[in-house]
Amino acid sequence: MSRSFRRLTRRQFLRAAGTASLLAGGAWVAGCAPTQPTTAPSGGAPQPAASPPTARPAGATPLKLGFIQPYTGVYAMLGESTTNGLQLYLDSVNNSAGGRAITLIKEDEGTPDDALRKARKLLEQDQVDLVVGLVSSASALAVRDLFHETKNILIITTAGANDVTRGRRSPYIFRVSYNNYQIHAPMGEYCYKNVGRRFVVTGADYAAGRETVAAFKSTFLAAGGELVGELYPPFPNTDYAAYLTQIQQLRPDGTFSFYAGSDAINFVKQYAEFGLKDTIRLCGSGFMIEEDTLPAQGTAALRALTALHWALTLDNPENRRFVEAYRAKYQKDPDVYALHGYDAGRVVVEALNAVQGDTTNKERLIEAIASVKFASARGPFEFDPETHNVVHNVYVRETREVNGKLTNVVLETFPMVRDTGAA
Repeated sequence: MSRSFRRLTRRQFLRAAGTASLLAGGAWVAGCAPTQPTTAPSGGAPQPAASPPTARPAGATPLKLGFIQPYTGVYAMLGESTTNGLQLYLDSVNNSAGGRAITLIKEDEGTPDDALRKARKLLEQDQVDLVVGLVSSASALAVRDLFHETKNILIITTAGANDVTRGRRSPYIFRVSYNNYQIHAPMGEYCYKNVGRRFVVTGADYAAGRETVAAFKSTFLAAGGELVGELYPPFPNTDYAAYLTQIQQLRPDGTFSFYAGSDAINFVKQYAEFGLKDTIRLCGSGFMIEEDTLPAQGTAALRALTALHWALTLDNPENRRFVEAYRAKYQKDPDVYALHGYDAGRVVVEALNAVQGDTTNKERLIEAIASVKFASARGPFEFDPETHNVVHNVYVRETREVNGKLTNVVLETFPMVRDTGAA
């Protein structure tokens, strides 16, 4: 079934200068040599529907694709998954697009300052044709001006900072992942109607946590809900005892939270250990309970309600093929970050095929990227022509045990959600 939610004004949170530094990053030794073409993985990864791979002319200059991901620190798992997803798609098209072999030049994201330094290296020293990547919202905001001022193209794989595609949006920046408001605003009214009227909100104290909580608050309060507490633990964190004690004392109907990576594992496990799971419904961002964290969270995650734009169990043919191909190549299940990498690869390949591999005409390449539209494993995929933010479905999911395995099952679909928050 489908639903809609109202457009509501919200405060802006945290610009780049005010965000907390993220991952402590050491340099990750990247494989910078051209990847050798391979055959498509067994299971048949989906091929580009609109623009099949172009034959590679003899002697064509390889296309340099800069790729920035966290390979160390709290979000290292996310970087690995995104890299796997990107490579899975590139393998499916023989690592070429627009008649050119694709060379990946990888860099470790690290802190926002590190990310800016790595982006400069890719553009100035490596002279890449375009850049894909970034998990941290703070990193995305930190590099925004560099790409805008140099008129180089950046395709963001995960970072959801609202301002990247709002007040500080740039024609040179696209996002294949989500916007913090876009994914989480539908949960406010849903939780009010299906969980309860009294909530505590919690989030890691940096841009993504603050913006995610703000999105939920805007629609939860408008629906008539009451917030009885707001808690913002420092990022990163390993001990949530003081915050869980406060939740226990406030006795809300539910909590709405944002944590990711190892923070999400710690928070969800400790939530259950404090005895809150069975009396105070755990709700929140889908990044808090995803395929990357579930194995470590175990039964502590059961019955949690989360919002995200994908689920492993999502029933469509594209998702079945994606999951099968990923399992065949990596011998494990994909997660949403793998999907981000996979779809980013498809966007790059389809756009380059459309311009016959010519990356010198930036305006033409921008038009080609903006026009990319396809059936993704997440459902319909397209870009908002004004913001260059992705437009896609948002799903309410419940964590259940299915055939002996913990996973997220879709309960409700909000179709083709755009970022309708205030700029």
